[in-house]
Amino acid sequence: MLKPQPQPQDQLDPTATLRRAAALHQRGQLHEAEALYRAVLAVRPDHFDALHLLGVLKHQSGEPVEALKLIGQALRSNERAASAHSNYGIVLAVLERHQEALEYYNRALALRPDFAQALYNRGNALNALGRIQDALASFERALAVKPDYAEALANRAQILRQLGREPEALASFDRALALMPRDADTFTARGNTHYAMRSYAAALADYERALALRPDAAPLHNNKGNALREFGRPQEALACFDRALALDPGYADAYSNRGNALLELNRPAEALADYDRALARKPDFTYALVNRGNALRYLGRCEEALASLERALALAPELAEAHWNKALLLLSFGDFERGLPEYEWRWRREGELKPREFAQPLWRGEGLAGRTILLHAEQGFGDSIQMLRYVPMVVAKGGKVVLELPDSLVPLIGRIDGVAMARRGTPLPAFDKHCPLLGLPLAFGTTLSTIPAAVPYLLAPAERAAKWRALLPREKRPRVGLVWSGKPSHKNDHNRSIALARLAPLLSLPGFDFISLQREYRDADLATLATFPNLGRLEAMLTDFADTAAVIEQLDLVITVDSAVAHLAGAMGKPVWILLSAVLDWRWLLEREDSPWYPSARLFRQPEIDDWASVIARVVRELSTFARP
Repeated sequence: MLKPQPQPQDQLDPTATLRRAAALHQRGQLHEAEALYRAVLAVRPDHFDALHLLGVLKHQSGEPVEALKLIGQALRSNERAASAHSNYGIVLAVLERHQEALEYYNRALALRPDFAQALYNRGNALNALGRIQDALASFERALAVKPDYAEALANRAQILRQLGREPEALASFDRALALMPRDADTFTARGNTHYAMRSYAAALADYERALALRPDAAPLHNNKGNALREFGRPQEALACFDRALALDPGYADAYSNRGNALLELNRPAEALADYDRALARKPDFTYALVNRGNALRYLGRCEEALASLERALALAPELAEAHWNKALLLLSFGDFERGLPEYEWRWRREGELKPREFAQPLWRGEGLAGRTILLHAEQGFGDSIQMLRYVPMVVAKGGKVVLELPDSLVPLIGRIDGVAMARRGTPLPAFDKHCPLLGLPLAFGTTLSTIPAAVPYLLAPAERAAKWRALLPREKRPRVGLVWSGKPSHKNDHNRSIALARLAPLLSLPGFDFISLQREYRDADLATLATFPNLGRLEAMLTDFADTAAVIEQLDLVITVDSAVAHLAGAMGKPVWILLSAVLDWRWLLEREDSPWYPSARLFRQPEIDDWASVIARVVRELSTFARP
């Protein structure tokens, strides 16, 4: 193609030349368009359109300072040009001068109130200034003028997501993508919204659509890896982080996220190296410091883990994730005085645990004479069982207690003097104060030496106990209950649960009757069950924890992983051997074989991650000499 040649000044027609320049500009031939804009300006230095369009071209070419100069000159020649005011604001926004940009968008709108692009740009500036409600209003006005404004729909969706209105955000993203189905940024943003909603399969699908359009975008590979991790596929996630780092070797977030995947694959030493790489590139990366603390905890280097969390908190004193992890470490040390207040940060973490929105105040241990308090479950079944020991202590404070529990636990509790039972999800009676169950240790100022551990504090209801005495009459041989896996959805399930096949040395011991206390079986375990005819199965008759408790009463011993049954057996005072991962849970403390929470418990700990073989071998040795209590 022949390049356009500027005409001699005395022959140049500014209007025709400008028309040619604008056509070249629209086709993306910026160098050629610039030559013609400058030819017009050589003849007419104050030509508004030439100055304005050349300024826009310079902005598109990544020269914002020159763009500001040119558009500013254009405005001096015509202060009533709304488009120039708007474009001047766009360039200011690129320079992160958002307050000034806002002023120019407002000038454009004063001249032309229905200027959709200026309304859209004004929304972006307001968002950058943290005025998200005003930003939303500006995007809404732009869409009222131009309902098919795809970019406004996408940015409106981003604001709705910030405001916690995720379903509306998704609808707005959907409309935007219907108009621009090849926009990788909008697929990414919709994926991020799905991710925030914990819809990881939908997030993964959106990231994959974005990657099909932009395969060399390192952040997209990073996002896909995060979705795969949350979807329980850490090995595939690892490949995504590797790809992100191949594209961007200095990508600190990808190093940190790869460390998370390695940690889930029980490779903490490699994870620690990745967190250190992330911090070498971004020393103030607080989440990498928190994750580094987790890796050190996995490695048993707890003092170093605590130091890493302290570094994170020095940089970000309000970082809930750091406080939470610090709490878990302090509590595992037995330092309840410092650990329990830190544990309250659980309510400010991002995740599934949300505080109950009650108007009534939180109870902190004061007297309750004449008042009603609601105690409510907040986490897993085991956590609730562990904390039920405090209920009589709350009753002793002089008030009326309403105890709200999930359906599976209610039949277990029966009648407690001074306590009204409520099932979660049903209307609550009037109350004056409330306390989540795991807030009770703090309310009572619990220390390691004052843990209330009088057992039993739970027993099977009489009618259930009678039923199971008839079904399981006492035998000559010791009867041992087994639990080898918990809920697959538990964050630490890959560490705490054991494949049934690994219990073969235990189930091969002669002289014992083994009974499964599992209510559900994993597919891999179902195939193994047939190889252990001496393992009795009761799951069809175990309707709730009251049944499980009644079965436990007919046993001589319970052997279980860290599950709700461990807490139930301990709360009943039944001998219970708890098989623990090397990845510690705070309630079992460090390096102890007993539990101050459950006097009848013995703890069998992994010496290192995934070493169940040595744990099971020790249990076999101990069980060989077991005598009925």
